[in-house]
Amino acid sequence: MKDHAPMPPQTELRPPSLVMRLGRMGAAFPTRLSFLRVLTRRLAREGARLTRPVWRIDAQGYGHAVYSIALGGHDYSLVAVSTHLPDEMRTDRVIATAWDTSYVLYDGVPDAAEIDRIRATAPKQEAARFTERDLVLSRANKSVRLFAHVVDRLRAGLQPDADLINGVGYLMRTTAVYGNGKFGIADRAQIEGRPGIDGPFAAEMLTVWMIRSFTHDLVEHLGGAALDPRLKRHLGIGNSTGLGMAPFLVSHPVLLNNWITARETALARVRALPTLPPAQRDRLIRLADRAAAHLAEWQVPDPHHQSRIDLLRAEWPAVRDVLADLPGTHPIEALIRAAQAYSPDTQELCVALVLEPFGDIVDDLSDQMADPLGPPVSDFGSIAALRAAIETHFGWALRFDFDHAAQQRRFWYVSEEKLEPRIGDRFTEPGAERESPLDIARRVQALYRALDGVDDLRAFRAALPQHELALMRVACVLRHPYSEIRDNLIADTCLPIDMLRCKLAFFGATKFDPKSDRWTRIALAQGAPLPEDLGTDRADDWWLAGLTA
Repeated sequence: MKDHAPMPPQTELRPPSLVMRLGRMGAAFPTRLSFLRVLTRRLAREGARLTRPVWRIDAQGYGHAVYSIALGGHDYSLVAVSTHLPDEMRTDRVIATAWDTSYVLYDGVPDAAEIDRIRATAPKQEAARFTERDLVLSRANKSVRLFAHVVDRLRAGLQPDADLINGVGYLMRTTAVYGNGKFGIADRAQIEGRPGIDGPFAAEMLTVWMIRSFTHDLVEHLGGAALDPRLKRHLGIGNSTGLGMAPFLVSHPVLLNNWITARETALARVRALPTLPPAQRDRLIRLADRAAAHLAEWQVPDPHHQSRIDLLRAEWPAVRDVLADLPGTHPIEALIRAAQAYSPDTQELCVALVLEPFGDIVDDLSDQMADPLGPPVSDFGSIAALRAAIETHFGWALRFDFDHAAQQRRFWYVSEEKLEPRIGDRFTEPGAERESPLDIARRVQALYRALDGVDDLRAFRAALPQHELALMRVACVLRHPYSEIRDNLIADTCLPIDMLRCKLAFFGATKFDPKSDRWTRIALAQGAPLPEDLGTDRADDWWLAGLTA
């Protein structure tokens, strides 16, 4: 939206007390504000073209390739390295030391010397060191059964089985997509102001989208034939994500607030629409049918999560019936209110659905999802003001009984070997003395109790600096109401999988396949535009897109 355009009308935003609970966050779906969608819109708007200046892949599929694209006035290149991986070394766990493929997103177009450097270092991942020209580091393993099936069918002059593609959804699965200065790659500050990759995780999403093209090219190279574009679009990139992602939402409170605020503001804008033209009503119905097809494809082994999907499938026809008979005035508001009778999963799928046809009034919100400043300075004028702020915004935290073992069972820490977050049992495992500060509820409650009888805030802070983090969190939520997860993250009932799904949905992930309460597999860019689709309507019409979309 242009600066001089009036702000669209909006209803009140859903309150943090509803939105920021783990159970609700763990029901999130991708929307048109998800980072992959924002990326493909930008690529399409700029008329970006993906080229492949280097292809040095042998008959067995090993070697390297380079893909280049211009975005926001800068060139970026993906250097992809494919190597032989013995079956006994194949694992998605972070302890892996070898992978089928490895990647670097390079700042510019690398010359031969830089390509040679990356060919030597990328397969080593954490064991190597990189330069500030390297923006993103990643690695991926084949989905062996589907990869082999696609190659074999192409060699036989046939297309792969559509049901098998539906069941898996990707040829390769990444186990890490590192950015932000890790292992010597460029720090975020180096690129955060660049058009095109200035949004959250934009460089990482560009990397994933380019890796997807490499996987397509690799099976076509090995199979000696082209994939049907319809099937190719349905082959995204898998991802295996564990606890390493969860603490991010706690350690970046303003960023979390900005993501949630953008989505909730978008919802408030469409809820305020007084009427709907027939074309938009019809589009909502078509999208609801697409969502139903997506739900039919979505199968997971975990009984609990499959039961949630089954309930969604059972409830969705009722949502479809409401859509077919929306009132003439404030129709989206009526739909959202009707959805409140159903499960949180169904409610959040409705939220994602109703944003889809209204890019003209919601897409500008993607420009507000970054965080260049970080948390505000803790500045309270008095003890009374601080206590009132805690009571108003952290009343939920004051209700926990931290003298009860169940409320402090878990502790978060960073493993020394892999520098990755982990969770331990405070009462049966060592290491609690090195606990990471994710116990926000406990810290704020301790701050509140420590204020009893205190009348000088400056002296209090000087004498008890251990409360500074809690002070910062209280100051932050005053200005950023969606910055805090309103649950006890060290309770034995805390499910990190909810944090993972929330963040992954903002990436644009689908087909959540939890393997425990601590890690999940997902699909990214399934149904996303191919490079040749960027100049067509497909560039921004792939929400929950299936083979029939």
